[in-house]
Amino acid sequence: MPRLFTGLEVPSEIASELAMLRGGLYGARWIDEENYHITLRFFGDIDHVAARDLFHELWQVRRAPITVALEGLSIFGSDRPRSIIMRIRPNAALAELQAEHERIARRVGLPPETRKYTPHITLARLRGVSQMAVADYLGARSYVPSCSFSADEFVLFSSRDSVGGGPYLAEANYPLRPRQTAGLSMSISG
Repeated sequence: MPRLFTGLEVPSEIASELAMLRGGLYGARWIDEENYHITLRFFGDIDHVAARDLFHELWQVRRAPITVALEGLSIFGSDRPRSIIMRIRPNAALAELQAEHERIARRVGLPPETRKYTPHITLARLRGVSQMAVADYLGARSYVPSCSFSADEFVLFSSRDSVGGGPYLAEANYPLRPRQTAGLSMSISG
């Protein structure tokens, strides 16, 4: 069964900038920059029928390209830090795209996502790293230049069964483009 999720790829020039934040935190497992992405919907291990249906349903998505703005470093797991992340500034277009992927998941028979959607890029996975060490890491990197990019496609990724962090394989790329309205032509003869 394939393990699938949709996401937005991070442009290589921004990924290179984010990779400069690696290091300085013992116990962190840093994500390779070619695996940086913004998850839209994690589908998990699904059977081949659901995967096929998902592949086809995603082609029906019609959304304009999205501007994605990086907001700053943060963590997931305040009591027991689990990940170093780059927050993404929430915006309506991104939330609507994610909600559409959630509706598609439900249409193909997958259970609903129970966690609140928080757009981010995972930079490192943490195991056994103290809150103090994470606070020191974040404090030393308090200034992160803000940048943004335009996402003109989303990707259906697969991953191997692991603890996360890649490698990820792009199974299909779906362009973001507005809905086309059918042009009406009218001929009047005299």
